[in-house]
Formats: sequence, C-alpha cells, structure tokens
Amino acid sequence: MSREILLVVDALAREKNVDKEVVFSALELALASATKKRFHEDVDVRVAINRETGEYETFRRWHVVPDEEYLDEGLQIPLSEARKKQPDVEIGGVIEGHLEPIEFGRIGAQTAKQVILQKIREAEREQILNDFLERKEHLVTGVIKRMERGNAIIESGRIEAVLPRDQMIPKENLRVGDRVRAYLLKIDRAARGPQLILSRITPEFLVKLFELEVPEIEEGLIEIKAAARDPGVRAKIAVKSNDPRIDPQGTCIGMRGSRVQAVTSELAGERVDIVLWSSDPAQFVINALAPAEISSIVVDEEKHSMDVVVEEEQLAQAIGRGGQNVRLASELTGWDLNIMTAEEAQQKSAEEAERIMKEFMEKLDVDAEVAQVLVEEGFTSLEEIAYVPLSEMLEIEAFDEDTINELRSRARNVLLTEAIASEEKVEHVAEDLATMEGMDPETARLLATKGISTVEELADLAVDDLVEMTGMDPERAKTLIMTARAPWFAAEQTNS
Repeated sequence: MSREILLVVDALAREKNVDKEVVFSALELALASATKKRFHEDVDVRVAINRETGEYETFRRWHVVPDEEYLDEGLQIPLSEARKKQPDVEIGGVIEGHLEPIEFGRIGAQTAKQVILQKIREAEREQILNDFLERKEHLVTGVIKRMERGNAIIESGRIEAVLPRDQMIPKENLRVGDRVRAYLLKIDRAARGPQLILSRITPEFLVKLFELEVPEIEEGLIEIKAAARDPGVRAKIAVKSNDPRIDPQGTCIGMRGSRVQAVTSELAGERVDIVLWSSDPAQFVINALAPAEISSIVVDEEKHSMDVVVEEEQLAQAIGRGGQNVRLASELTGWDLNIMTAEEAQQKSAEEAERIMKEFMEKLDVDAEVAQVLVEEGFTSLEEIAYVPLSEMLEIEAFDEDTINELRSRARNVLLTEAIASEEKVEHVAEDLATMEGMDPETARLLATKGISTVEELADLAVDDLVEMTGMDPERAKTLIMTARAPWFAAEQTNS
C-alpha cells in the first residue's frame, strides 16, 4: 500500500509538472477528509505521510481552550483535561490522539481525486504565474478568449489575464479573437479567476510601447522622464537624451513619423506630443505647453504652482479643448498651472500688491508710501522684513539705517505677538477636543487659531469648511466631524 502511494505521487507530480510535496499535501488532505466521514460530529483530523516510505499515520486533534470556554467536545478540550494527557500544554495548543488509518484503496475515491486535482491545479497555476513573473514582463500580449460582464479575458501563452472594462481605451471596440497588448497593472493572488489585471489606459502602457518602438530607450541613450494621458484622445511624454549627439524628440518620432505612428495606432488613434524634458521646472512647463507661446511665468514654490502668461490669441491653444492641453501639461510636469492673459496677470499682481501693502500698513503702522516701497523692493511678508540680512535691507535707497532698524523691530514684535496669541488660543482648547479620537496637537492648534476650541464647535462645521480652514484631506475632515457628532447620535438613540 505504501509503495502504491509513492507511485501515485510520482506519476501525478510528473504529469502535472508540480513539486511532489504538493501532491503529498493534497493526498494528506484527501485522506483526512475521508477519515472525517467516520464521525457523526465535526472533528479535526491530520494525516502524516512519510515521504520516504509512503507509510502514513492518522491523528485526531483537539484544540486546548480555558475550562470556562469549553463548548465543543468534537473539536475542543478543556485545559484541565488536556494537562492530564500532556502536562506542559498551554491554551491555544493541540492534543493529538492516534486513529486507525483508513485504507488507501477504500477511501472515498471521488473526494480524494477532487482534493488532489484542486491542489495540483492551484500549484500549477502558481508555478505558471511565477515563471511569468520571473521574466519581468510588464507588457502582456495575448488573444481575447472571452468577454465577461464587459471585461476581456485574455490568453497569453498558458496565462489568463483580465482587462477590466474601466481599463480599456474609451470607445475602443474589442472583440473575442482580437490580439491585444496591455500593461500589467497588478497581480491579484486572491482571485479565483485570472490573477493578472491589465490596463490599456495607464501612462506606463504608453511608456512601454515607446520602449518597444525606440531601441535607443532600451539602450539607455534616451530616457522617458514622465508621461500623461487622456486615453484615446491625446497624450504627452517627456524625453531626455543621455547622448548629446542624439535628438530625443526626432528619434522618438522616427522617419516620417513611423515610430510615433505605430504607438498611435496601438492606442486607437491617441495623438502623442513628444516634449523635451528640462531640469528647470519653468522651461519644462514651457516645453509641455507647446506649441502655445508663453510670454512669462511666475513660480510659487510654496503652493507648487505657476502662473503662465500668454497673449490673448494664444490663450485657447494653451488651454486646449476642454482644458486638455493644460491638464496634461500639469500632470506631466507635476505643477499646478494657471493659464492667464497678460491683462489678467497684471490685475492679479496689482491685487496681490494691494493686499500686501494693506497688511504692511496695518501691522507695521506705516503710511502707504513706506508700504509701497517695501512691495516694490520685493518684500511679500513680515518674516522677510524681520529676518532678511540687514545688508540687503540697507541697499534700499528710500530708507536710512534708522528707518530700516525700526521696520525690522516692528515686524519682529508683530510676529512675536501673533505667536503668543496663537499659543494662548491653543491653551483654551477644551480637553474633549484635544483628546478626541483622530485629533493631533497640530490640528488642534490650527483649529484654535480659527476659533474652533470645543468638540461642539467642530461638530457644527461642514466638511468643506473644515477642509478650507485646515487644508486637510476631505476624507479625514469627514471622519473628524462624524467623530465630533457621535454624541448627537447617541443622544438621539437614547431619546428614541
């Protein structure tokens, strides 16, 4: 009988191209499953097959639980009883007792076969998947085998993958039998069906297609630094040459546009702009917005945004149909871009200067003439006036040294007063707000400066109000407000 087991294991392992250990494990499960049928109640059975001889033993198992939690005599054993059998056993341990092994030839053949085949199928699928992953292929090519609820099931060699409906290029009409390419988006090992999830709309797919068409990219002579897509309509890629003799744009376009045209054809006619990458963010933005001509750019490092000024006749081209051009350029460069005409830029600049002037006049107690000089010299905040090196301030011809020292002193005093006032507000934060679930000291301090110092005041806010006050993520704002409102709901339930 033991020899028969070894022969079965060897034959199945060879036939299914899986490790013998997988077959042994499956056979142990099958024998355990068949053994359980001897009992009327639910029991835990373990079968151990000797890998060398093929002989096997069968054990019944009980899980050790505290005496007061003992409920199921089929699966559990109280700790006091377990220690009579095994003195050192602990709660959570297992007590085993020998059972008469079931005859291998008399087990429920169907059960054994099902368990073994299922385990082998799982191992086989895992092996195929591992072989695929070892090749480190991100671009999957295959044939659509069938459609399921709008999703395309693609067969690529021995692998099955799924291209979800929402990962297909809009208006693309894929049918059974079509040969398609897609990017490996993720691997879902928990899925019962195809485990490879594909995408044809991700920017990485565009990058991989260019790597296929442009050998210089694979050789490292050209780099694709970024990509952005409006799937099926328009895309932008940023390219950089690592060899001064190579024109990265011309190389990616190809002779008579052959290379970029091959990519466009694969992407259902998606037009691709090839942009020259630059380490200078402003120049990169200018390149990304081409062919629109840019008059000037104002960079705001703090907000990570740029005001891009164009002539009136260039405005429509810079923005693009439905804002497409500026949206793709923003995605490509990673900067928030505000397109405006020279007139709009001038108006915005004047409004900003007016706001800063009023702040200086009010907080430094100076007249409009002094405030205007500070704005014209490029000062935008009290911090700059207070802490910019004195040597730089002394270069302002309109002020003498005494005036400059007085301005710096006033600015520092205002900043100190504001800091003290902020700390005092924080001290008045109610304990229930400071210790509320999800609250942290920094957020509590910020809320206090906005006049919110109790849970009740927080509960009265709308999500949009809290987001505007703090700049936090809307989801977190919603969670905090719902936590603050929890006592309301508890009171309503009590009343009802």
